[in-house]
Amino acid sequence: MHTPPSTNPNKPQDLFLVCGLQSLGQHCVAVLKEYDVKVIAIEDVQPEHWEVSEVPSLLEKLIIGDCRQPSVLEQAGIRQCRSILLVTRDERINIEAAFAARRLNPHVRLIVRSDKQNFNKLLSENLGNFVAFEPTHLSAHSFALASLASEAIGYFTLEGQLLQISKHQVQAKDSWCNGKPVHRLNLTTRRILSHTTVSSDPLKELFACDPEAEVQVGDILVYIEIAYELTFSEQHTKKSNRQQWQWQEFVQGITAKNFKDKIVQLWQSYYQSQNQIRRIATIYAITVIILWLVAIILYRLYFPNINLQEAFYGTAVLLLGGYGDLFGGVKFRSQPEPSVDMPWWLRFFSLGLTLTGQAFVGVLYALVTDALVTSRFQFFNSRPPVPQRKHIVIIGLNRLGQRVASLLQELNQPLVGIHDTTLDQETLPDMPLIIGNATEVLTKANLSHAKSIVLVGDDNMENLEIGLMAHAMNPTTNLIIRSQDRHFSDNIAPLFPYAQVLCGAALSAEVFACAAFGENVLSLFHLSEQIVMVTEYKIEEGDTLNSLLLSEIASGYSVVPILYHKYRRDNYSLMPWYDVKLYAGDRLIVLATSSSLQRIEWGEMLPRLWQVQIEKALTTNAIIYGAEEIVLITGCSLATARQWMNNLPGVLPIQLYKHQAQRLVRALKKIQVLANVIFIGQGSSST
Repeated sequence: MHTPPSTNPNKPQDLFLVCGLQSLGQHCVAVLKEYDVKVIAIEDVQPEHWEVSEVPSLLEKLIIGDCRQPSVLEQAGIRQCRSILLVTRDERINIEAAFAARRLNPHVRLIVRSDKQNFNKLLSENLGNFVAFEPTHLSAHSFALASLASEAIGYFTLEGQLLQISKHQVQAKDSWCNGKPVHRLNLTTRRILSHTTVSSDPLKELFACDPEAEVQVGDILVYIEIAYELTFSEQHTKKSNRQQWQWQEFVQGITAKNFKDKIVQLWQSYYQSQNQIRRIATIYAITVIILWLVAIILYRLYFPNINLQEAFYGTAVLLLGGYGDLFGGVKFRSQPEPSVDMPWWLRFFSLGLTLTGQAFVGVLYALVTDALVTSRFQFFNSRPPVPQRKHIVIIGLNRLGQRVASLLQELNQPLVGIHDTTLDQETLPDMPLIIGNATEVLTKANLSHAKSIVLVGDDNMENLEIGLMAHAMNPTTNLIIRSQDRHFSDNIAPLFPYAQVLCGAALSAEVFACAAFGENVLSLFHLSEQIVMVTEYKIEEGDTLNSLLLSEIASGYSVVPILYHKYRRDNYSLMPWYDVKLYAGDRLIVLATSSSLQRIEWGEMLPRLWQVQIEKALTTNAIIYGAEEIVLITGCSLATARQWMNNLPGVLPIQLYKHQAQRLVRALKKIQVLANVIFIGQGSSST
């Protein structure tokens, strides 16, 4: 948990109500108190076990009763509440309590634990100021990302574009970043989130880094970039597009020199996916067609009076076993006795046609029988085989496990599931499945070559037991263990450093708590042992973000703006430059931690401790252009900026954040204005 900020006596003491004090509810109380607000809770029975031990001391009041009853809500002060978090394990109770709360307080914000997505959408449209989450869906992203065992630590989609967060240790071969200052790595498709040198301590502020610092081998870079634009949404569409691309790539690679090799490659790749009977059937079909054509030519040559149609059907009769029909009394038209006048080799060839045709019919029967038998087995088990290597093993296909599997399939990750009972055919039909007790069938999952093992069962001890077994079988695999108890997580994580132990309730509570303040949390991921949330803001009059430059928001609140949408404009900007000023109606999406969101909620910006000293302008035009750069980066008026530039040398009488000041100096130097950054020491927070 984050360290609570110092109490501000001028800060409004909002009242928040939490209904349901199971694991999620307790974590929500703890996170809400970090915002220095009053929290009251309702629970139907007195809790016997406190997973978060400090919760009783954090609550203003604990009321025992049914949160659906108006009298109980009145006792909890629902009419004075800013938000109510309905997080019991029964979503029917949560929704009924939401109705009761809305009747008593038309303005209270409703945060509901519910998985009925369509119903939740309808409730949001009709009740207003309503948002619903399902903890399983929220925590599934963390489990899926942890299992990737790659540099990628986060994925999410904005406006149809897939954005990826990566953590990369710089190598000597990395020409794109090695030896370059951090500010030069920011592009319209990429933004550096943090830069940590080998010798430095972790940054106090998550998104704080020195733009002028030069990136060296061994440094750690965390950055967000646009991965690709999503042009399809369903899995079967992805597969068809991928197959089409592979075919196009194969055709485009054919040249005159490798034509023969390409044909052999295509033939071999086709047969790798077919069984023996189908191979034989294909060979027989080609043979029969060739013999058919040869026979038609021979009969036309030997019997010139018969037409092409009679030669065609006569050959067909032979191929279908009609040798006795043609040579046992049936005659070709206009010929006296074909069996007498026909040379022995042609008659022997005719017999060969009949034998070949009979064999081909037998193969067809076998192929049909095989298809029928296979279809019966596929009716019961149509899942693909277990991957051989570099796959992810998911143990426990409950709601969380199924959600994790779906996310990994969207990322085209090979995986296999292990579950103690069978699943419906409609549930993850494209995923290999092993049925049985995990401790007994673990070896069937090719565990020795697996990339990651994800244990998301409902029993903490069983997850740990299977995890230890899996580690013994493959010590190099990435191990992710689900815990439903924060104490359990805190106790076993230091003992088994090779495992990542994630508590779903703790992950979800951050989102529920942030939503209670009006923020729209779109996604989340882990960075430097903190939870980073993708949060959307719609700017309003009097908002703490209104009339601020993006550079001020980024540095003052320690967030990273990643999308800006101007009011009443169709287009939007991904990775926007920081010279934009926000106004009411604008839309902004940022990456932020819980502490950053707290600052925005309170309007408490970090102090501005830097100024810019301008020595001189080398040209007359530099004075004009310099004033324009000052206006663009600091947000001051043009008249003020011109006055400063006409009285050089001097120090600009405006306090800036370090990133702003450094950027202004770089911009001025480009237009031949000599300037430098000055640290002015301890400053005061600005609102």
